[in-house]
Amino acid sequence: MTNKLIKLAFCLMLMMPLFAVAETFVSWQKVETELSGPFRLGAGAFIAEQGEHVIISSGLEFEPFTQSLIQEQPLIVENMLLTAKQPQLVYIVTPYSAVVSTSLSANDGNRAYAATAPFAGGTLVIGGINAQQASNRVNLLVWQQSASVLESFLLPPLPVAAKSPSAVIVENTVYVLTGKDANNQFFALDLSALTADKNLLSNNQFDFERFAAKSAWRALPALPIESTSYQNGVQLAVQNDGSGEKIYAIGGYRLLNQEPNSSHIPLPLTAFWKFNPAIETLANQWQKLGDISETNNDFNQQVNSLATFGHSHILAFTDKGDTLSFNAITNGWTQYLTANDNRNTPAGFSGGITDSTMTANGYFYALSPSLDNRSASTLWQASLKRPAKDFGWINMTVLVTYLVFVVLVGLFFVFKNRTTNDYFRGGQSIPWWAAACSIYATMLSSLTYVALPAVVFQSNWLLLLGIWMIIAVAPIAIYVAMPFFRQIDATSAYEYLSKRFNMSVRLFASGLFTLFHVGRMGIVMALTALALSAVTPLSPSESVLIMGVLCLIYCTMGGIEAVIWTDTLQTIVLLIGAVLCFIIIIAGLDGGMAEFISIGLTDNKFTMVDVDFSLDSITTLSIWVVVIGGIGQNLSSYTADQAVVQRYMVTKNPKEASRSIWANAIIAAPAALLFFCIGTGLYAFYQTHPEKLDPTIQIDQIFPTFIATELPVGLAGLIVAGIFAAAQSTVSTSMNSIATTLVTDFIRPFNLVKTEQGYMSAARWLTFIMGVLGTLAGLIFIDPEIRSLMEAYFKVIGMFMGALGGLFVLGALTKKANSFGAIVGILAGVATMVSAWQLGWANGYLYATIGIVSCLVFGYLASLLTQNTKAANKDLTGLTLYTMDSVAIKPS
Repeated sequence: MTNKLIKLAFCLMLMMPLFAVAETFVSWQKVETELSGPFRLGAGAFIAEQGEHVIISSGLEFEPFTQSLIQEQPLIVENMLLTAKQPQLVYIVTPYSAVVSTSLSANDGNRAYAATAPFAGGTLVIGGINAQQASNRVNLLVWQQSASVLESFLLPPLPVAAKSPSAVIVENTVYVLTGKDANNQFFALDLSALTADKNLLSNNQFDFERFAAKSAWRALPALPIESTSYQNGVQLAVQNDGSGEKIYAIGGYRLLNQEPNSSHIPLPLTAFWKFNPAIETLANQWQKLGDISETNNDFNQQVNSLATFGHSHILAFTDKGDTLSFNAITNGWTQYLTANDNRNTPAGFSGGITDSTMTANGYFYALSPSLDNRSASTLWQASLKRPAKDFGWINMTVLVTYLVFVVLVGLFFVFKNRTTNDYFRGGQSIPWWAAACSIYATMLSSLTYVALPAVVFQSNWLLLLGIWMIIAVAPIAIYVAMPFFRQIDATSAYEYLSKRFNMSVRLFASGLFTLFHVGRMGIVMALTALALSAVTPLSPSESVLIMGVLCLIYCTMGGIEAVIWTDTLQTIVLLIGAVLCFIIIIAGLDGGMAEFISIGLTDNKFTMVDVDFSLDSITTLSIWVVVIGGIGQNLSSYTADQAVVQRYMVTKNPKEASRSIWANAIIAAPAALLFFCIGTGLYAFYQTHPEKLDPTIQIDQIFPTFIATELPVGLAGLIVAGIFAAAQSTVSTSMNSIATTLVTDFIRPFNLVKTEQGYMSAARWLTFIMGVLGTLAGLIFIDPEIRSLMEAYFKVIGMFMGALGGLFVLGALTKKANSFGAIVGILAGVATMVSAWQLGWANGYLYATIGIVSCLVFGYLASLLTQNTKAANKDLTGLTLYTMDSVAIKPS
C-alpha cells in the first residue's frame, strides 16, 4: 500500500509547476561613487558596517616586487611586513554613494587584516597589523556625520596580539578568534556597559578609560584545527541553528608545510565548526560539523568572507567570486549563481571577494580587486534574488473559488438566526461531530498548520507530549468543566463566575477575555499573512484585509452555525491536505520512508524527551515543563476560553457535548503527530535538496513555500486556500465569542436592550465592530522579524488565558474563595506571568500553568485573610467540585 501511494505521489509530482525548480542567484551591481576610479587599497583592507554607512580601510602598501607576490598569495604577508607601509586614509561611504575620506592612524583603528564587527552604531576594530607587527589593540570607531569626524575609542586590549583575527557579536558580547599566529585562541568581552546609554557614542559622556580598566577578556576553548600544516584566515559568523544563536568558523587557507613564507600556493580550508556561546565553560568545545568538499567533491575555493543572511543562512564568498550558502539548521551547503539582474556575468567583476559587510539598513557591500589594477579595489553591492513569484492562474482560481464557497456556506445560515440563542448557540442543534471539528479548528488555527511544522523543522519532537496532554485534560473537561456550564445553561463561560463570586469578577474576566481575543485575531491574521506572503502575490496587509473582510461578511450575518460548519469544512480540507503533503515529501526523498527515518534518527530530530530536573530546567523544554505546560494550556482553554466553552452548549445534550470533546481529543493527537512528521520531513527534504531552500524566507514560511513550489498545480492552491480559510475560521470564532460575552455579560444583565430583536441587532453590530478591531490589530501586528509564530502564540495564550483558567480552578476547587480573593488572584497571575516574560525566568510554554497556579495560590490566601460571614454562608450548591454531585449532569 505504501509503495502504491509513493508511486501515485511521483505521478503527481510530474504535474508540478515549472517555478518549483527556480534557483537563487546573487545579483552584483557596481557602486558608482564620487571617486573618479576604484579605491586605492592595499593588502588586508577591510570593509565594515558603520550604522547605515560603510567604512573602508586603506590596507598595506608594498613595494612593487612584493605586490606581485601578494597578487598570487593575497593572505601570506607575515614575512613581507618589512616592505609594508600603512597609509592613514580611510573612506566613509554613505547610503547615497557619497564618499568622505579622512585620516586615521593604525593605533586608532586603521590596521590591515584587523577583525571588524558592528556594535552600537559603530565599528569594532580588533587586532591586525600595526607598525609591521601583530597588534592587540581594540578600537570602537564612530562616524559623527554632522561634524564629519571619525572618532576612535580605546577598549580593553586582547590578551594576545593577533595578525589576522575574526570577530562576531552575540548579545552585546564580542567573540574573537585570534588566528593561527596566536594559536587560534578564542576570547570574549562583555560590552553591555556600552549599551546602557543609547546616546553615549554621540555625547562622549561614557568613561571609556574606566571601562577599559575594569573589563577583562574571558578565555574560551581554542579552535582545534589540526597542526599538520600552516592554517590561517578562518572567518566567524553568527546564525541561529534552531535552538539559539551559534558561532560558526568557516573558511581560511592552509599550506602544505609549516612555513608561512612557503612558495606553495595556499589551499582552501574546507572544514567548518560550531560553538555555543550560551555555555561559556572550558568543557564547551568547538564541534566539527563536516567538510564543504563533502557536498561538492570539486570544491577548490578559498572562503574569504562570511555574512549572516535571513533566519538561518550564512553566505560564504570565495576568492573566485562564487557565493556558497550554508543553512545552520540542516547543515547543508549549496552554491548560488553570480550574475547581474539579467542573470548575466556582471561587467567588470573580477571574481574575487576580499571582504564584505552588511549595513544596518540591509544593504550588502563587498570589495573586489579591480580588473585593470590589482592594487585597487572596486565597491560592489549585492543582493540575493529569486525569480518573481508566480502562484499561477490555476492556483489563484482555486484559491478565490474556495474562499467564495466558504463565504457562501456561512451566508446560508443568515435566515436561520431569529434569536440570540440561534445566533450564539445554534439553537443547540449542532451534531456532536461538527462541534468536535469546530473545537479542533478553534484550538488548531492556521498558526498550528503553518507554524508547528516550522518549529519541528528547526528543532525536534519535544513539544509533542505537551500537545498530547489534551487527552489527559479531556476527562476533566467532560466530567468537571462541561457539567458546570450545562447545569447553569450558560451562554457565556463567565456566567459561572457571577454565581460563584459576584458580577464584578464576571465583568473583569469577560473584559480580559475580550482584550485577549481582539489581540488573538490580530496575531492570527498578521502571522498567517506573513507566512503566506512568501507564496502568493498578496502582501501581508492585503491578506489581512481579505481575511478580515470575508469574516465580517459571513460571521456577522451567519452567527455560530456559520462558524461551526465552515470550521468543519476547514478541518477536513486541511487534514487531507496535510496527509498528501507528507506523502509528497517522502516521495521527494531518494530513499523514501527509510531515508526519512534515517535522517531523523541521525540528527536527533525524533527526540521527544529532555530529562532535566535541574533548577535551570524551568527555562527549557524539559519533560516536566512540556507536560505541565501542556496540561495548563489545555486546561485553561477547556475551562476559561469562551470560544471552546461555547461549543459545549451548541449540542442537544451533555452526552452529545461529551462526545464532541472526546472526538476532538482523538482528532488532535494523531493530527499533531502528522504535523511533527511533516516538520521532520521538511528537514530531510531540504537537507537533501539544499538548492531548493529559499534563503529569503522566514522559518515560518517554509511549509507554505513547500506547498506552493512542490505540490501539483491546483492542489497547492486548494491547501493555501485552506490555510487562508482556517485563519478566517479562527477570526470568525473570536468575533462571535466576543459578541457573545459582551451581549451576555455586559448588556443583558443590565437590561440595556428591551427586546429580543434589539439583542440580535446588538449581537450583529458587536460582531462587526470586533471584526474591524481585529483586522486593524492584524495590520498593526505585522512584524517580519518574528522568528517563530508558534513560540509567540504560546506566550500570548499563557499571558491571558492562564490567569483566567486559574480563576475557574480557584472557584471549583475551593469553598472559601471569595470575590476579593478572585480579583487578587487574577491580578497576581497576570503579574507573575509578566515577570516571567520580562525577566525570562521561565519558558514561554509554561506561562499558562504559571498563571493558573499563581491565581489559585494568591487568590486562596487573599480569600482566607478576608473571610466574612456573608461569604462563609453563601450557597455553593453546584458551584464547586465538592457540591456539584447533587445537580451535576454527567455524560453517559
